[in-house]
Amino acid sequence: MGERKVLNNYIPPDFDPSIIPKFKRDKDRIQEIRMMLPFSMQCNTCGEYLYKGKKFNSKKEDCKGEDYMGIRRFRFYIKCSVCSAEIAFKTDPKNSDYECESGATRNFEVWRDAAQAQEEVDKEREEEDEHDTMKALENRTL
Repeated sequence: MGERKVLNNYIPPDFDPSIIPKFKRDKDRIQEIRMMLPFSMQCNTCGEYLYKGKKFNSKKEDCKGEDYMGIRRFRFYIKCSVCSAEIAFKTDPKNSDYECESGATRNFEVWRDAAQAQEEVDKEREEEDEHDTMKALENRTL
């Protein structure tokens, strides 16, 4: 039983590591990974709700020619747990989020809507500050 737990292997004296062939990986290869869903969605074919955090076996590939400021984008393919329809989504490094491409629709998330509304208010305030100096002073005092 002790031989199962050996941490080192016997290397014969006539062993030549240059004989072992080098394994080269394809850069365009699709990797199979296990991941959790980054957002909740609803399948378009059967209407099943797939919730954030559910684990799936997925296929990951690079999006060719879709870099954002040098950051690579990845596309993920999963299958619906009920109807086995393919669902695709990809990373969105601009917004540090994901965007659903096909096979499903993203569910409404209240926090995303609130964040967008806050951004719009901030932009309006900055535009007012640029055009009206009294408004800029009032906004600074608030």
